[in-house]
Amino acid sequence: MVEFRIDRRSGVATYLQIVQQTKHALRLGLLEPGDKLPTAREVVEATAINPNTVLKAYRELEREGLVEARRGLGTFVTRSLGAQASDTPLRAELTEWVARARKAGLEKDDMAALFTSVVDNLGDDA
Repeated sequence: MVEFRIDRRSGVATYLQIVQQTKHALRLGLLEPGDKLPTAREVVEATAINPNTVLKAYRELEREGLVEARRGLGTFVTRSLGAQASDTPLRAELTEWVARARKAGLEKDDMAALFTSVVDNLGDDA
């Protein structure tokens, strides 16, 4: 089951953080079709946010066709995202790259900026 982490200093709306973290888990294969999301009550207890915020995030995910609310049962994943690259050779290569970047003195934000820059420069041509 996914555990949401809310960063109140990020400037990103709380419900969007839940949406983004759910999509991230779907892309990595941590959540798969049929998996149940935590209940609003469980998320509220773990994060101390308003239950309506959780429900707003779940409605957005449902609107996007990623989850389905089943009355009395909970909210379930209906489809996955991405190529599910969590246990592939690419992940191993990326892990090695991150280790080298850390040895070179790069911080997490530096690595993210560098990665995003490369992806943006390659565009859809790669």
